[in-house]
Amino acid sequence: MTTWAIVPVKPFVRAKSRLASVLTPEQREALAERMFRHGLATLSSVRDIAGVMVISRDTKVLAIAREYGAHTVQESGTPELNAALLRATEVARLRGATSVLVLPADLPLYTAQDVEDVLHLGRFRHTVVLVPDRNEDGTNAMLINPPGFIPYAFGAGSFQRHCELAEQHGATLKIHNSERLSIDIDTPNDLAFYEEQLGGVPHAS
Repeated sequence: MTTWAIVPVKPFVRAKSRLASVLTPEQREALAERMFRHGLATLSSVRDIAGVMVISRDTKVLAIAREYGAHTVQESGTPELNAALLRATEVARLRGATSVLVLPADLPLYTAQDVEDVLHLGRFRHTVVLVPDRNEDGTNAMLINPPGFIPYAFGAGSFQRHCELAEQHGATLKIHNSERLSIDIDTPNDLAFYEEQLGGVPHAS
């Protein structure tokens, strides 16, 4: 299995708008960059990840991605996550990917072992591995083997939609509940929960 990781990234200046009540714009941008760098560093340490592809319209994001040896795809047109992921998936497939792992850029705590666990579960063809967020609403990681086997349906309620799509396409569906991968930061409650896990980290970087 040749797995490429795909990381979609919003422009830092627009990231984490739902945290506006608790973080300044500068703090939100710094948080987004810190989580993104964590993800790139983690993925680069996983031996079984053949390549990392970052798709974004933010030139700063793409420059940081290249610092870590990641491949980049410049997003254009109307911002739409699922369309961007489809484009990145096709590029990965053309580069030899036999499976793809989608990991959002706002997962601050996952480790190389967490990634390896997902890869192991998805090692057979016609398999979809889903990692839900801690509310079992969103999809925090998704492995598709082979690439494009089911369409993307990210957004609110995506976990259930992805489960349904896997069933409709006859995939072997594996749901992986991972404590670290389940933690993303979208809302003030998410941020508070994250800080609790770290023992109370201040907002500012």
